[in-house]
Amino acid sequence: MRTRYNKRIDHANRTRSALARKARGRLRLSIFRSSKHIYAQVIDDVRGVTLAAASTIDKSLKGKLSKTTDMAAASEVGKLVAERAKAAELILSLFTRYDQLHFERLGGLDSNHCLHLFNHFR
Repeated sequence: MRTRYNKRIDHANRTRSALARKARGRLRLSIFRSSKHIYAQVIDDVRGVTLAAASTIDKSLKGKLSKTTDMAAASEVGKLVAERAKAAELILSLFTRYDQLHFERLGGLDSNHCLHLFNHFR
């Protein structure tokens, strides 16, 4: 019998492989939010590596943020990951958030905003 955990892992693997096929070798921005923090990373699926990452846990953001779960925090994480991607001369092409719904906490990290940030910092 398939457990709930195994079904979730299978679903995650199907999602990641479908995203990798859609990306066709291009880089993608992956967003994850927990109940306490927001994470963003630029991933190269061909090589299987993370090229740039930022989160509300970063030391450079610790003092700036009053809360780590609101739109202001998401926007700061977006700016930081965009700056790091620019420093590494990366070009973003695909935005993913897996099973996360677009609530206001991710509003600062939605696809249009992030693509604008990446283009602004390029």
